[in-house]
Amino acid sequence: CQVRGRSSNNRGVKSRAKLAGACSAACILTLAASVHGDLPPEEIGQVRRLPEQASDHWVWVPDRLLRHSVLFDGDSGRMLGAIDSGAQITPKTPLWSRARKEIYNVDTIYSRGHRGERHDFVVIYDARTLEVKGEIELPAKAADTGTGIALVGMLDGDRFVVTLNQSPGASVSVADVEARRLASEVQVAGCAGVFPTGPTRFGMLCGDGTAINVHLKESGELDRIIRSEPFFDVVADPVAEKGVRDGSTWWFPSFEGLLHEVDFGDDAPAAKEPWPLFTKDEIEAGWRVGGAQHLAYHRGSRRLYSIVHKGGPGSHKDPGAEIWVYDVPSQKKASVIRAPNLIAAFLGPQAGFDATGTLGKVLNFVLPNMGVHSIAVTQDSQPLLFIRHADLGAVGVLDALSGEHLRDIDEAGISGALLVVP
Repeated sequence: CQVRGRSSNNRGVKSRAKLAGACSAACILTLAASVHGDLPPEEIGQVRRLPEQASDHWVWVPDRLLRHSVLFDGDSGRMLGAIDSGAQITPKTPLWSRARKEIYNVDTIYSRGHRGERHDFVVIYDARTLEVKGEIELPAKAADTGTGIALVGMLDGDRFVVTLNQSPGASVSVADVEARRLASEVQVAGCAGVFPTGPTRFGMLCGDGTAINVHLKESGELDRIIRSEPFFDVVADPVAEKGVRDGSTWWFPSFEGLLHEVDFGDDAPAAKEPWPLFTKDEIEAGWRVGGAQHLAYHRGSRRLYSIVHKGGPGSHKDPGAEIWVYDVPSQKKASVIRAPNLIAAFLGPQAGFDATGTLGKVLNFVLPNMGVHSIAVTQDSQPLLFIRHADLGAVGVLDALSGEHLRDIDEAGISGALLVVP
């Protein structure tokens, strides 16, 4: 067996060591079982189209090593298609326009592969064939991070795609995908993250503890920028950019477990009094929010999902094996979902055994649950909750209301943290 993926911190090294042990155990059990069936001949040369309407239960799984984003059906676990990305740290969020039946992906390329002259583009795909229809060149300085969270967004109305730039100064490129042109570049010194809040408006978080509302003209050029009052302490308890949205309202968690609500609906952002995600006893027990994409929100039920773990200061990137569910109107914890072990789903296809069979169940029982880094929830009346560990190429599919583990999507990639519901 071969351990795949990469990490750049000590927690990642520990995680990789656990995975190496899990892989070794899987190899021993697999060799002992030594049950392999003949594979049917692969059918090649098939060309298919996606349905006219995207399903509520589809999910994008970007992969930072294979440099592509794969689309899966959460109901069947089947792969539906994929789009390539450029030479980024991780693919950015694919943006799906149901109105225009197009997909927009921000790519970076270099004239000599990994070096040379740089170009950034909004690449436009047909949403049924996944063929490239066109592109819009952007200023060659799109920001890049390991998770890809809040780097790009599509404003309401599906006309403007906004991309965060850092070079190192901060700005936002505004692309008009209807007119197929770059509409403007907005300077936003000291602020980061793009959080859509209307057809010509998006919010950002800033390094002085404030938020801004960026208002655009109908042409996509800058109209005005309005700043809020400071509402968080960037040193004592900073907020994470892993926000979730309901209309003009965004929620952002702090490192110490406070949930900040910011309404971007008026000229200036307005922050409400934050409320705690943990009781005093839970804080003393060491419970904390953590992961890479650790919040998800279901608008219909007004449920907030949060990955949690036990740890100390500085553990905000650690995965968690539990997902706590909150009722937002009452600001109370409603239930706890135990994240299923994804090790067998990841190792099964590589080692040649059925992850849902006896061997897979034994592996998931004897090997430690490494937890998950990321979650995403669909927005229909029977929502699915997708979960992912950044170094395990499998995605778990749960019933978001009951927490029941429905299935796993195996062979979902190699490494990455982002999950995107179209």
